[in-house]
Amino acid sequence: MTDLTTLPFHLQLLVREYGHSTYQLIQGLAAIEDVAERTKRAAQIVQLMLRLQPALRELPEVQTRLWNHLHAMAGEEVALEAPVPLRSLTVRTEKPTRVPYPRQAPKLRAYGAAVEALIAKAITIEDAAEREQATVQIGRTMKFLYRQHNKENAKDVTILRHLGELSGGQLKLDPAVVETENLFEMPAGTVRPHAFIVPQPQQREGRDRREGRDNREGRGGFGNKGGKKRKKGRQEPQQPPQ
Repeated sequence: MTDLTTLPFHLQLLVREYGHSTYQLIQGLAAIEDVAERTKRAAQIVQLMLRLQPALRELPEVQTRLWNHLHAMAGEEVALEAPVPLRSLTVRTEKPTRVPYPRQAPKLRAYGAAVEALIAKAITIEDAAEREQATVQIGRTMKFLYRQHNKENAKDVTILRHLGELSGGQLKLDPAVVETENLFEMPAGTVRPHAFIVPQPQQREGRDRREGRDNREGRGGFGNKGGKKRKKGRQEPQQPPQ
């Protein structure tokens, strides 16, 4: 019996999923020299794998999944004329390339690297009017992010100072115009949509019951006209007339 600890991790998962006996059958495919006969035997093993894992029937492209699992357990050197495309096994064995992580943090954490990228793009705009409009939009974004990060409102002069620091003094706006025209505020008439929360059935049912109970109490309850409250306690039975 093969020691699973000597196998790669992805093969250990496949052997545990389909069983060690199935793995031994797949390993026996290498002894069959005829490729057609080997493929025929592999197709029978694929049907066995599907019986061992019937839940795979609900998955899309189940045959492609099973044939690639068999291909992984058989090895790259075992040639098969599979009815589906087989993936290369080097994807499972080779380590992925290291993703470069930014070493340099943003100059001002409240705005992040995205705002710095916007500022760098706005500096390259040649048209003066378009460049000014882009600077205004960046200033609005910076003021919004400043509020989210510091939980307090920022003055326009603060945003202008930060904008000058991040742009190296290349993006400038008149502070008096920014303050009088509220350029860094959202335009008038802009309403942010409120979050729409659908009440759950249990909550809605409980609320309807409470409202119905309150209405009944306001009318005096069932069978009690006039809103008079019934006295609690045991009542004496009425005597029949003499």
